[in-house]
Amino acid sequence: MELIKLPVLSEYDGERVDKVIAGEADTLSRSFVQKIIKSGEVTVDGKVVKPGYKVSEGEEILFSIPESIEPDIPAQDIPLDILYEDADVLVVNKPKGMVVHPAAGHYTDTLVNALMFHCKKQLSGINGILRPGIVHRIDKDTTGALIVCKNDAAHQNISAQLKEHSVRRRYRAIVHGVIKEESGTVNAPIGRDPSDRKKMCAGCRNGKNAVTHFQVLKRLKGYTYIECSLETGRTHQIRVHLASMGFPIVNDPLYGQKDPHFKHMGLWAKEICYIQPLTKERILIQDKDRDLSKGEE
Repeated sequence: MELIKLPVLSEYDGERVDKVIAGEADTLSRSFVQKIIKSGEVTVDGKVVKPGYKVSEGEEILFSIPESIEPDIPAQDIPLDILYEDADVLVVNKPKGMVVHPAAGHYTDTLVNALMFHCKKQLSGINGILRPGIVHRIDKDTTGALIVCKNDAAHQNISAQLKEHSVRRRYRAIVHGVIKEESGTVNAPIGRDPSDRKKMCAGCRNGKNAVTHFQVLKRLKGYTYIECSLETGRTHQIRVHLASMGFPIVNDPLYGQKDPHFKHMGLWAKEICYIQPLTKERILIQDKDRDLSKGEE
């Protein structure tokens, strides 16, 4: 059983204890947190509390997570759009609306379920039973190129490349508003939004370094079609940085607004470039050409 200590920071003063734990331990769902609170696994300054207890700055939350039972993650015959594959790595075009890996209460119809069918048992195990082969992610509503590792050696190698920022990733996005500059850079740390734990924010307290470069491809009436490249890989990075500029991505459910002129969220992982772990060959993968500015996605 894992024991976790969580100090209450000023940003959480007056918040419900279940919301604080779910926000900080973001791998735990709110419903799971409420369950362990009701079972008496959570104390605040040594006192057992209820889910609605409002914490104060300076208090200490102590909770334990019961040993998990490994869920049965089924292999599913879900068609995959494979852009590249070798003995160590494959690159897939993740479709919009597909979650990358299973989570508590949702163990089917994810990319991992499809990968388990396609690769059989040839997936890295470093990220655990829920994320076999997964070395990085893209959002549910984003489509495009995603690297998957077939063995632990490849996983460690690609993971190191990601940490060194040597994996090149290019995205296309359609945003609200007309950007006047031809190109630019957003250099603003990204962290969890203290007012909404489902969101991230740029320039917020305790944020981590994040750098996004952009170049204008086309200007439309009320919109701009751009290409973005990442130096870092923070959660929701492009979405947060563009919204902080005042140019949110169309149909972004968290940082933008619905737009009837486009079918889906206007963000696409077009290109990824990395070094093949075994041969050391530079691999450049580009998704099939499309134009988000035409509302094709």
